[in-house]
Amino acid sequence: MAALLRLRPFPLLCPPPPGTPLRSRLPAYSIPKCSFQSAAAAARARNPPCLAAVSGAGFGEQRRRVGDDYDDDEEEEEDEDLGQALERTRQLVECAMFASVAGLAYFLSNSLAIENYFSCFFPLPIVISSLRWGLEAGRKTAVATVLLLFTLSGPVKASTYLLMHGVVGLAMGTMWRLETNWIVSIMLCSITRALGACGYVLLSSFLIRENILALITVNIHASLTYILAAAGVNTIPSMDAIYVLFGTLLLLNCGFFIFLLHIMYTIFLTKLGIKPSLRPPRWLDKAIGVDR
Repeated sequence: MAALLRLRPFPLLCPPPPGTPLRSRLPAYSIPKCSFQSAAAAARARNPPCLAAVSGAGFGEQRRRVGDDYDDDEEEEEDEDLGQALERTRQLVECAMFASVAGLAYFLSNSLAIENYFSCFFPLPIVISSLRWGLEAGRKTAVATVLLLFTLSGPVKASTYLLMHGVVGLAMGTMWRLETNWIVSIMLCSITRALGACGYVLLSSFLIRENILALITVNIHASLTYILAAAGVNTIPSMDAIYVLFGTLLLLNCGFFIFLLHIMYTIFLTKLGIKPSLRPPRWLDKAIGVDR
């Protein structure tokens, strides 16, 4: 125990004499001397400040130009998309307006029993829509008018309008849009009108359960036989001749009607500022006062 508690003597640290300076106490370390001027010159040699500033400004200007060009392209694309959207919206609005006008005019005329006086104006909205916006717009106007009449008056009136006026408006709009000659346009529109009239007769026969076409031909046969007997001709015409006569009279009637529609629509659209794409006769140009 006495051996464990025995303390070992430690050497005493004697302070330095008071006259000894501090520099002599600390060990001397050599500090490397670095020349600031040489470091700055090396930095200038590696990256000259003027050239760096010029290159940075040029890069910034290039980026700015690229960004401006990209923004201009985006603005042009947005303007084009907006213009196309506005054009489609205007087309749909005009088609809906023409369809509503045609449908309401036909509905009121049919309700007031004045359809025969205003029947020449029923194809006009489809023709105007076809001339202004193309054939697709004319088809949209016709379909919208038929659907409106189907809602207001039922399927019979809608089918009647489509067969008697809708197909005529589509045919005239197509011929005028394609800049077809007047003679060809009148012939094709007359055939279309005649086919529509036959379809209307067949539809009416189906609805009333009576063959109206047979009644028409029988009456024509009886009238023609009476006229021939009154004239002293003892001849009875055959039914084939009656059918040919009926078709000829129908085509003549539709031809005169389409011819009058061509004249009236040409004058009306010219006065409105919508010049049709047809080439009317010279006498009509002189009457209208239009130089082509």
